[in-house]
Amino acid sequence: MESLIPPLLAIILAITTRNVVISLFIGIFSGHLFLNNFNFVLAFIALFEGIIALFKDAWFTKTIFFVLLIGSILRLIVNSGGVNGFVEYLTHKKNIIQSKRGALLLAYIIGIIIFIESSITSLIAGAVARPLTDKYGASREKLAYVCDSTSAPICSLIPLNAWGALLIGLITSQINAGVINGNAIEIFIWSIAFNFYAIITLLFVLFIIITDKDFATMKTAEKKAKPQHSCFSKSKGNLWYMVLPILVLIIMMPISLYFSGDGNMLEGSGSTSVFFAVVTSLFFSYFYYIFNNVMDNKTWFENFYAGINDMIPIGIILILALSIGNITQLLETGPYLASIATGNINPTFIPAIIFILSGIIAFSTGTSWGTFSIMIPIAVAFFDASHLSLTIAAVVSGGVFGDHCSPISDTTIISSMASKCNHIDHVNTQLPYALVGGVISMILFLCAGFILN
Repeated sequence: MESLIPPLLAIILAITTRNVVISLFIGIFSGHLFLNNFNFVLAFIALFEGIIALFKDAWFTKTIFFVLLIGSILRLIVNSGGVNGFVEYLTHKKNIIQSKRGALLLAYIIGIIIFIESSITSLIAGAVARPLTDKYGASREKLAYVCDSTSAPICSLIPLNAWGALLIGLITSQINAGVINGNAIEIFIWSIAFNFYAIITLLFVLFIIITDKDFATMKTAEKKAKPQHSCFSKSKGNLWYMVLPILVLIIMMPISLYFSGDGNMLEGSGSTSVFFAVVTSLFFSYFYYIFNNVMDNKTWFENFYAGINDMIPIGIILILALSIGNITQLLETGPYLASIATGNINPTFIPAIIFILSGIIAFSTGTSWGTFSIMIPIAVAFFDASHLSLTIAAVVSGGVFGDHCSPISDTTIISSMASKCNHIDHVNTQLPYALVGGVISMILFLCAGFILN
């Protein structure tokens, strides 16, 4: 039972204090107290030693650099006039977007198109659409909901990104261990059709945008929202100053996956790929802006450093979020929750149980990827080979669902910051919508379990 206290403490404090950093810090410290027999000195030392130890892993260091550098890209495309040019093109030159619905649809479309990594999806969708959603009176909470709902869900449905590489790798490890048989890529691709929560969420957010039928706390937030001016740059706008750097970023992702996977994109390193994609985009923007007299060398570097500074809060939160994830692993939170669900279970209910359990773990730990790593080895033991894709889909759906609801989730936090929305306000307004998708998904997994058994 003690393994549940650190994540639950962090979640409760985040909701009550509205301070995510302090809440995560206290949650991590409480976990180290359990691990060090309530010796406060040892727990305090272990907390910071654990944080430093995170940087021993190359993938983590690359991820932190990626987060900081994506801030530079966003700052550069904003202050170059790229975002202004893009907004001007859509609203005046082409009259494409002239309403709140259109502005939110833009965020939705960006979220669908830029499926290379959930953080990039949220950050770019928020930065690009925010001037328009502000102008037409959409609440920041609504924008954060759209960004969050088109980040992890779309990424979990695509094989050719970091998410696909992780899931295929986890399935491959079970095949190599002799636990299951089959082709990892084929199993994952078949699972996409059963990824009910991701599919429902993408359809539901589109329905909400088109109909403007909000409910619960989101309805209140929308009533309070008023049109406001949100202009980031006084420079003359040109949409290509935004489009080309982002295009380079998108194109470099599969190329990096290909090379890091020795010719196989599905075996490439997600952290390596997003890191080099961002670095390449920055190099491109430097030469492109200077060659076209958009910025001089000094101005480019001023924006580069300012962008890194913008993302330091997110970097700190990600470090703490991963730290509490490590604490839950050391305390075996996932296996403890899984053990509660094991026993004499009717096979009909197994897909729904896996979905719910994965959701609870993701909500408690704030990480869908960590949930996949914990639950896939446990879940594949329940079904025979003919039902593997449904099992994998139940884990992925549950992981995305719990991550979507959790106030300590990195994607939830990044969506709040990308939209410049109060984080707890985002959690409170998104939660009713996420629960609707979760309930529908659970019913569909019950139906699938009944049909296949």
